[in-house]
Amino acid sequence: MQKNNSIWQFFSSVKLALVILILIAVTSIIGTVIPQKEPASFYVSNYGPEMAQIFTVLDIPDMYNSWWFLALLFLLSFNLVICSIDRFPGVWKQIKSDELTVPESRLQKMANRFDWKSSEDASKTLSRLSSKLKEKGWNAQTREIDGATLLFSQKGHWSRTGVYMVHASILIIFIGAIIGSLGGFKGSVMIPETMERNKIFLFDGKGTRELGFTVRCNNFFMELYPNGMPKEYTSSLTVLENGKEILTKKIEVNSPLTYKGITFYQSSYEPYQDFLITVTKPTDASTKTFITPFQNQVAWEEENLKFGVLNAKAIGQSIVSSKLWFTDNQEKATTLWIDNGKTVTIKRESGDYQVSAKQMYATGLQVAKDPGVWWVYIGCGLMLLGLYVAFFMSHRRIWLLVKPSGNRSEVLFTGSANKNRTGFESSFDELKELLQADSSDTSGSLGSA
Repeated sequence: MQKNNSIWQFFSSVKLALVILILIAVTSIIGTVIPQKEPASFYVSNYGPEMAQIFTVLDIPDMYNSWWFLALLFLLSFNLVICSIDRFPGVWKQIKSDELTVPESRLQKMANRFDWKSSEDASKTLSRLSSKLKEKGWNAQTREIDGATLLFSQKGHWSRTGVYMVHASILIIFIGAIIGSLGGFKGSVMIPETMERNKIFLFDGKGTRELGFTVRCNNFFMELYPNGMPKEYTSSLTVLENGKEILTKKIEVNSPLTYKGITFYQSSYEPYQDFLITVTKPTDASTKTFITPFQNQVAWEEENLKFGVLNAKAIGQSIVSSKLWFTDNQEKATTLWIDNGKTVTIKRESGDYQVSAKQMYATGLQVAKDPGVWWVYIGCGLMLLGLYVAFFMSHRRIWLLVKPSGNRSEVLFTGSANKNRTGFESSFDELKELLQADSSDTSGSLGSA
């Protein structure tokens, strides 16, 4: 009934799938060539007001979220489902079919066919040949048919499902994308060193979002090229919940931090004119960090200390060393140059202070949550498996018909493959030589259909 239904035939058509895939490919090229999610003025200035109006009507600036692009994806998914429902039962029937019911007349018509007579009786021939097949990984089933014995073995029968694995993988990827779109988010946050944030700014001006926990930037480090350009930058981040430190990780561009499904990527930085001065007391080795404005004095009143940065040397916008002024109000003040982030010892009668100074930065983080990402990974893995099965595996079948002929026996050896028939012919010839090897009468004939 379904096959006679024109609507069913339309949606189960392979031609429809090809047309949809071509349309998706063409629109994807358009979405790549035309910049996405730019302000309206950008499209007016670059493409003219009339074309910009057309872009707006067709949602070209946000093409991958447009109703018509999503409709193409839905139509492709629907087509894959209908195609699978229409064709898979026949494939399943082939996989589960009883191949021991194949009549001898059909075996005689197969392209890969070889027959010979053996000087052994049928039972010995059958035992010897089935053992040789088993040695090569062909575990045969047997059945008595009209006084003869038919052996059947197969490999790769599940390879017929490869194309349906690919169908399923595409649907799983789409499901993952939908889950990620509905339950995920993307945004950014700038966290100055020593400070904490518990919310981010969502992209596309969608406001802010609470993280449900707090992230602190412990420190930011940047390595420079000789010309002052950034070579590498990293951040040390700590996740806190209810004031308790949960984990700390050093992140860089290709090594993000993930917590509760939310991933923080190192993406940018922002330099300040302030400095971070860290002082370690000699008495109990306790440490405290102070945010110190350039050429301003800061006091650690409990320790009766005062310090500040008098001058600085920079390459580009990055300060590489600073001139520190330090006093405990008991001895003459100390001034010295400190390389960015290095620690020096300042001697005092009360003990030696360990002091470091560095330019203060804010680390720029891209933040993303995608609960559908594992669905996408599973779908991609299934697609690779399905493509491998569909293109590099085949359903190979062999039959051996052993018939008694007095004190001797007659053997008919046949086989077929649904793909890579040239490769199967080579394997068939090897098996033929193996099966004939110990026969006292190797005269035979190679049939052709």
